[in-house]
Amino acid sequence: MPEPRDGRPSRAGAGGQQVVAGVDFGTLSVRVSLVDSARGRLASAVAEIPLHRRPSDPEYATQSHADHLRALAQATRQALRESGLPANAIAALALDTTGSSVIPVDAHMQPLSEYYLWCDHRAKAEAAEITERARREALPAIEWCGGVYSSEWGWAKLLHWLRHHPDERPSFANAFEHCEFIAATLAGVTAPRQAARSVCALGHKWLWHPDLGGLPPERFLTGLDPLLAGVRAKMAGEPQTSNCIAGHLAPAWAAELGLCAGIPIPVGAFDAHWDAIGAGAREGDMVNVIGTSTCMIGITGETQLIPGVCGVVRGSVHPGYTGVEAGLSATGDIFDAIARRAGVSVGTLSQGLERYRAGQTGLLRLSWDNGDRTVLVNPNLGGVTLGWKLHHTAQDELFAAIEGTAFHTRLILDRMAEHGARFTRIIHGGGIPQTNSTLNQVYANVLGRPVLVPTAPVTSLGAAVFAHLAAGSYPTIEAAQDALCPPHKVYLPDPAAEAIYARLYPLYRDLYFALGQTGAAAGACLPELIRVASATASASATGD
Repeated sequence: MPEPRDGRPSRAGAGGQQVVAGVDFGTLSVRVSLVDSARGRLASAVAEIPLHRRPSDPEYATQSHADHLRALAQATRQALRESGLPANAIAALALDTTGSSVIPVDAHMQPLSEYYLWCDHRAKAEAAEITERARREALPAIEWCGGVYSSEWGWAKLLHWLRHHPDERPSFANAFEHCEFIAATLAGVTAPRQAARSVCALGHKWLWHPDLGGLPPERFLTGLDPLLAGVRAKMAGEPQTSNCIAGHLAPAWAAELGLCAGIPIPVGAFDAHWDAIGAGAREGDMVNVIGTSTCMIGITGETQLIPGVCGVVRGSVHPGYTGVEAGLSATGDIFDAIARRAGVSVGTLSQGLERYRAGQTGLLRLSWDNGDRTVLVNPNLGGVTLGWKLHHTAQDELFAAIEGTAFHTRLILDRMAEHGARFTRIIHGGGIPQTNSTLNQVYANVLGRPVLVPTAPVTSLGAAVFAHLAAGSYPTIEAAQDALCPPHKVYLPDPAAEAIYARLYPLYRDLYFALGQTGAAAGACLPELIRVASATASASATGD
């Protein structure tokens, strides 16, 4: 393929084909896939990213900017080698990331510390302060994120950083989500004001709403802490959807990645949102991205408040529709914990699960092992298993946990439907559904509707869809999906199992609110257990 005079890639190969790079930054690695507009995925490579933890602080989780860029370059060059393509064959580059993963920067767009990764929970106190003040002042934006602000989200992390980094505060110029910062870095942006902001990032994690004046008012932020004075103005600018261009690949980073300078980079988004696009989601679809936790990503034409749902944002997933985000705080983590307590692997404990029948264990399990994300939005809860008998086994509990996460998913879908967001198709993304047919069938039976599972992995495919859109390979997202997304395997509800779960679901729903809702008869039990255990552990640590 000849090199054009301006150094940019040839816009099309034989037959009008183009190849793009789709990048997905996960928690521990980055995946780069090279995807042809006609032939699909040509090559894919993964590079690991060290996660920095501290034994003295279990809430601590950071990563370095240098490690992210090193891994990106390594994976990109490896994918190019495996594909056999020259650098000028790649027509665009798109990147999704975890979130909120927050990076404070100086006036020259240099990070002032390591990334506050999404799973860093040091900002619990700050999140509680934001929630309390937002409720007291009736800040409308708090209702659009479920009524409770999370320690995983942007404002809480930034406030924690400002409070704990006094030496770096004088150099602070702005803060970015990883999906915004990585695109700006690769585009050679050296001034914070020039960096594109993401509707997906700000809408779901930073209390931004276009009909409520954008970000929270200055008086609200400075009322939280004077350290936030002026931050709103620093972050000013109209956030953009992912059909917009954040910049073009700078020569220095093109050399590092082994690509050509000048290729377009669209505005980035969060990994689960683009995973939904890669899984083939259209308007009226809900994608359950099931891994260690479950992130539920829906696409709807409606934009209205849904109590207890942590994000309803126009343009966040698909630029033309409203993205709805919800989920379970733990799914695969629950399965792993059950197996770990039994002294075996999840794979070993799962052998024979396909023989289980609906409700046969007599157990009913509430999936609050890591708190409740939706619809109670209450981190101070714990897992509950009812119906224990002496004969029950760890495998019985594992099957009940699968049923419980399915019941919880149905409860969330019911809450959405009550407020006008109805989803006709359920698609299972993430790693677990690819290898666990029992889970897919149980969900179909509990939800009472077909469950669709992509027949091939879709990680980084959503990024490739937006890269192709930026390159002009396809006129619409839907056209790109038609060409690139894998077909689905369909799990249909079994009528007999569906009837049993229809009897059990009201029991689950009643227990969910009776044990988990503040003010309910038994609602104080689980939070008090957590408080007592925490106080006892603290006293033991100090020798009191």
